[in-house]
Amino acid sequence: MNKEINIDINNIEQAANLFGKFDENLKLIEEGMNVKVVVRDDTIKISGEDTNVNAAERLFNELIEFIESGEIITPQNVMYAMKLVNIGEEEKLKSILSDIVCITSRGKQIRCKTYGQKNYVKAMKNNEIVFGIGPAGTGKTYLAMAMAVTALKNKEVGRIILTRPAVEAGERLGFLPGDLQEKVDPYLRPLYDALYDILGAEVFQKYMEKGLIEVAPLAYMRGRTLDDSFIILDEAQNTTPEQMKMFLTRIGFGSRAVVTGDVTQVDLPKDKKSGLKDVIEILNGIKGIEFVLLKEQDVIRHPLVAKIVKAYELYEKSKES
Repeated sequence: MNKEINIDINNIEQAANLFGKFDENLKLIEEGMNVKVVVRDDTIKISGEDTNVNAAERLFNELIEFIESGEIITPQNVMYAMKLVNIGEEEKLKSILSDIVCITSRGKQIRCKTYGQKNYVKAMKNNEIVFGIGPAGTGKTYLAMAMAVTALKNKEVGRIILTRPAVEAGERLGFLPGDLQEKVDPYLRPLYDALYDILGAEVFQKYMEKGLIEVAPLAYMRGRTLDDSFIILDEAQNTTPEQMKMFLTRIGFGSRAVVTGDVTQVDLPKDKKSGLKDVIEILNGIKGIEFVLLKEQDVIRHPLVAKIVKAYELYEKSKES
C-alpha cells in the first residue's frame, strides 16, 4: 500500500546539513529506504510503500533532532542511522554520536559512528588490554590511535608505541635496501597515515624526534618491557601464537595495550596458526582484558566496502556448508 507524508524543515542551514553536498544524503536515503524523496521549498515529501515511508519518517525525525542539537550530519551518519531504523533502535543515534573521542590538528572532531565503536571506546577507557576484532572499515585502528593520542596529551602515558607484524617480508627485513626506517616504512604506512590525520605532519615529526611516538615491526618488540606506554598492535591476525604471547608479556606498569585485527583476513602460511584466534580462547574472562567484536554493521567506509565485506562473509559461509 502506497503512502505519502510531508516533513517541514525549519531553516535553510538545517536543510543544507540534512541534504548533504549535492543532496548526497537524500540519495542515500532514497536508495537505502526504498522511497521517493522530493524537496519543495521548506518541505520534504516522502512517498512509497507504507512501511518504508514510516521508517523513512522516523529516520528524518532522528536526523533533524540531531542537527538541532548543533551537530553536522555526514553520509556515514546517515548510513548507520538507516541500519538503526531497520532494527528499531534509531534512538541510539544521539548517544553514539554525542561523545568526542579526540580533536584532530585541523579541529575535526573524531566521534564514534556506530554502537559497536562506542562499546570499543568504552572498553579502551576501562581496561588495560583491549582486543578490537572485526572486518575492514570498522575503525579499529583509527579509534585506537585517537585514544592513544588523547592519553598522551592528557599525560596518562609517556609515549605511544605502534607495531604490526611485517608478514609480507616474513619479518626478515635485512635483504631490503635502505636503513631500518626505510625497510619497515611500507609495512607501517597505515599507522603513519592515521597519525598524520590526527596530529598533523609537523606535530607527528616532533613527537617522533622526541621519542614520544615509536613505530616498529613486531619482531623488534622482543626482549623489551614497555612501561608508561600506550601500545597498539595492528593486523594482529598475522601474529603467530608465540608472537602474540611475546607481545602481551612486554606490557609493563602504567601501560595500556590495544590489539586490533580481522580473523577472516589471515595472511600467514597455511601451516601456521593465528595468535589472535588462539588468544580469544586463552584470555577470555580475565579481569582487565576485554574483547570487542565489531561487525559488518560497524563498517563506516564507502557504502561499497560494507557490501564487499558482506559478500565475502556470505561466500565463506557457502564454502563451509
